Amino acid sequence: MALFTNVKLRIVLVLVLMLVAVHYLLLPMVTDQAARKPSQRQATEFTTDGDASYSYANFDPLHPPPYTEERAKAGFVILTRNSDLHDLRATLRQLEDRFNRRYNYPYVFLNNEPFTEEFKKLTTSLVSGNTSYGLIPHEHWSYPSWIDTNKAAETRVRMKDIIYGDSESYRFMCRYESGFFFRHPLLDQFDYYWRVEPSVEFSCDIRYDPFLLMQKRGLKYGFTISLLEFEETVPTLWKTTRDFMKEHPELVAQSNTLAWVTDDNGERYNMCHFWSNFEIASVKWLRSEQYMTYFDYLDKAGGFFYERWGDAPVHSLAVAMFLKKEEVHWFEDIGYYHGPFYNCPNAKALSPYCHCNPADSVHLTGHSCTRQWLVLPDSA
Repeated sequence: MALFTNVKLRIVLVLVLMLVAVHYLLLPMVTDQAARKPSQRQATEFTTDGDASYSYANFDPLHPPPYTEERAKAGFVILTRNSDLHDLRATLRQLEDRFNRRYNYPYVFLNNEPFTEEFKKLTTSLVSGNTSYGLIPHEHWSYPSWIDTNKAAETRVRMKDIIYGDSESYRFMCRYESGFFFRHPLLDQFDYYWRVEPSVEFSCDIRYDPFLLMQKRGLKYGFTISLLEFEETVPTLWKTTRDFMKEHPELVAQSNTLAWVTDDNGERYNMCHFWSNFEIASVKWLRSEQYMTYFDYLDKAGGFFYERWGDAPVHSLAVAMFLKKEEVHWFEDIGYYHGPFYNCPNAKALSPYCHCNPADSVHLTGHSCTRQWLVLPDSA
């Protein structure tokens, strides 16, 4: 009986050893096949198949161009503070996962105070592209000589019940984003910039290169969200802009989009603007004679401090005066959130690549001016 039991145990042991041996013999083959067979999502993201002569003129986000090693001279620009570090890191993680891990575009971080070594280390460690850290010159983040600081202080008291109405630093920021960030030497390397802010979210895979789209189609400005401005913050901005156009008619494009910002033939500003916390735009355009002359005119008028002019309406009015509709692009397919508003693509074919709710997209509401933009005629 004992002999019979020992034989059974030996047989079982041999069978177990054989199964283990077969497992380890087959494992490299299975692993190799898995490594060479990407998931459906990976295959879509990384494919280089398709027509090499893809027509960007007929760009369709449902059928994006194939992946290419070609890169534009472009990068991300982020105005931020050391205290924004952890909110910014969450944004960078999403931006890398959704887009930049495949394209490795560089980042420029700008601050009116020196960045800490911790900030540099913990942002550089998250991103795939090169990083640069720039200090804003004092004269770009302060009062110009012609501003009456007492009058500016009185304005902040008077506007204390309006969002950011009592903030001095917010006004420095709006003036800087309106007229100076694109002049920073760190942007000399770029033809295009993509503006990013801490705490924003990117909720969709971006399966093509927006910078290349801008370059190939000759675009100068791209947006995701448009809104109505708080009228109390810009009471004289339109009058100042009209005065500028009267004094510099030669700078206003013949095929402009001013019909988007006024509903009564130029009498009043309808408050439509592109929300500039997301924008992809041409550095050359912002450095142009048209834009710089306009910014200098506004700056001398004092509305950044005597009112609360924001960079969003300033950029938007410049777009309306100086650009054709065909030079501006709505990135409807880029899922984007800046509290409290979403841009979420409504095309069902894009839903597998997104985690946002299309019904929440602000372009479907009366707060947005995107539908008015879309019905503008193209230039002749």
